[in-house]
Amino acid sequence: MGSFLFTVASTAQASSSKGKASAYPHIPEPMVFDMIRPLGAHQGEFETNALATSPLSGSDRVTHWAPEAELAFADGMAIEFEFPFQDDRLTEYKLGLQGTFGTFNHGRSVHGAQYLGIYDRERHTYLNSLVYMLGNRFSSRWSTMSMIGLADISWSRSSQRNDLILNHSTFYDATDSTVLGLEVNYLTGHDSHVLLMPQIHQRLTRLANIQFGLGVNKSRSESARPEVGMRLIHQF
Repeated sequence: MGSFLFTVASTAQASSSKGKASAYPHIPEPMVFDMIRPLGAHQGEFETNALATSPLSGSDRVTHWAPEAELAFADGMAIEFEFPFQDDRLTEYKLGLQGTFGTFNHGRSVHGAQYLGIYDRERHTYLNSLVYMLGNRFSSRWSTMSMIGLADISWSRSSQRNDLILNHSTFYDATDSTVLGLEVNYLTGHDSHVLLMPQIHQRLTRLANIQFGLGVNKSRSESARPEVGMRLIHQF
C-alpha cells in the first residue's frame, strides 16, 4: 500500500510540476480526522500533536487521547506514528501513510490518499483503512476538505466489514491566525456514529497551534451526547 501511494504521488507530482497548477493551495486540516501533514507538504516537515476528546454527559464518560508524530519524508509523501489511549490505557498502535496526487482547477484544488494500519492491543487484531482526500480553496477565506473511503478493509465478500468513512470540513479564515471550521464525520458498521464538531484553530506562535471544538456525537448504541475536543500542535 505504501509503495502504491508513493508511485501514484510521484507520478502526479511530476505531472503537476510541468503545468500551471504547480502550487498547492493552503487548506486547514480537520481537528478530529487528522491528516498526516497538509497535502503537498515539503520533505523534512515534522510535527508532533495530541488530540483529546471526551463526552460531556453519560455514565460511561471516557477521555480518548492520542499523541502522534508526523514526518514528510519526501515532497507530497508523509508518515505518521500514533498511540491512542482511553484514559490511562494504551489501546492501539497506528501507522499512517499519505500521498499527494497533485493539483487541478488552476491550482485551487488538491487531492491525495491516506492509509492507516491499526493494531488493536486488546483484541490482538489488525485493521486497515483507506480514504481519498479532496481539498478545495474557493477564495482567500473559504475552503473545504472532503474524505471518503473504507474502514476495517476486508477482501471477503461475505464479510460484514468494509465500513464507509465520510468526513467533510468547511473552513473560514477569519484572520491570518484564526480559522473557524465545521467538521462532519460519519462511520457505518458496528461502531457507526455521526459527529458534528464546530471548531476554532488558533495560531499561538509561528510553530505552535491549538484547535478547540464543541459538538455532538451520536453513536448506534447511544443517544446524542455533547462532546468536547482539543488538539495541541507543534511544528519543527
